[in-house]
Amino acid sequence: MDKAYVLDETNPIICIGGANVDRKYYAKYELTNETSNPVNSSSSVGGVARNIAENLGRLGEEVVLISASGQDSAWEEIYNLSSPFMKLEHVTQFENSSTGSYTAILDKNGDLSLALADMDVYENITSELMLKKSNILKSAKCIVIDLNCPSETIDYICSFTSKYNIPLVIIPVSSPKMNRLPKTLSAATWLIVNKDETETFMDIKISNEKDWEDSVKKWLDLGVKNVIVTNGSNGVMAGVENGGIQYFPAIDTPMVADVTGAGDSFCSGVIYSWLQKKETDYIIKSGLVNSHKTIMSKYTVRQELSQKQFMIDMEECLK
Repeated sequence: MDKAYVLDETNPIICIGGANVDRKYYAKYELTNETSNPVNSSSSVGGVARNIAENLGRLGEEVVLISASGQDSAWEEIYNLSSPFMKLEHVTQFENSSTGSYTAILDKNGDLSLALADMDVYENITSELMLKKSNILKSAKCIVIDLNCPSETIDYICSFTSKYNIPLVIIPVSSPKMNRLPKTLSAATWLIVNKDETETFMDIKISNEKDWEDSVKKWLDLGVKNVIVTNGSNGVMAGVENGGIQYFPAIDTPMVADVTGAGDSFCSGVIYSWLQKKETDYIIKSGLVNSHKTIMSKYTVRQELSQKQFMIDMEECLK
């Protein structure tokens, strides 16, 4: 058999969007404005698409990251820490741009107090760039895109995945970027969105369980096949194709080390188990378990994650 033929027969998960350096500052005491606050600090690699790619890579999936970066030491750091888990040859470097960075200030309880994001480089993830990547995109078993990408790029990927019948997962990154989401979502197989992002997009207030459930219905009315509206420690509300709307409580996590990356690990657990064709209950619980375990780790993507560890975690949490 022709060797090249064998090498080309791969169907990776393709993650499109952010890859940045995360800097975190942990306040030792109550934070006080307009003065110097004593902190401990750490630096790690992050970005929604990159975090999801690393989670899935650690779970044994073949993953390709499409992103944009500067030609700087921050990109080298991302490259060195990410390359064991994903293919990075489709990240385009731009010499006059800085690699994306996200700086989080966490209060003495480990909760986010303020975050600063330098994400201009992702404006280079254009539909023209996607056109150049069409061969690799066609080979995807699933495309995951985050809203760090410009809205035209999101629209382009929606059309592309519809045309080639490729499952599409859309992951928002923050409330201010919800205006990048298309108004019709029939291309989306999954949308995993939080309460704040939902309130922003729908211009509603979610004050109780009925509002929360209604917000899921609103998302489904826009054409998305499966949607999850997450709400931190209150759990998640999921609406799935032909399956109605169901509430799932969060797993009690008494020891919170760091909430950064919890949402991305939730998305990764969902995507992983959905691609394994598991039942809806198992799919949602996969997200909750992976998120629960990540919150207990100081890392944005927990270092012990593997296919085997994930199976152990699922058994332990589903007893």
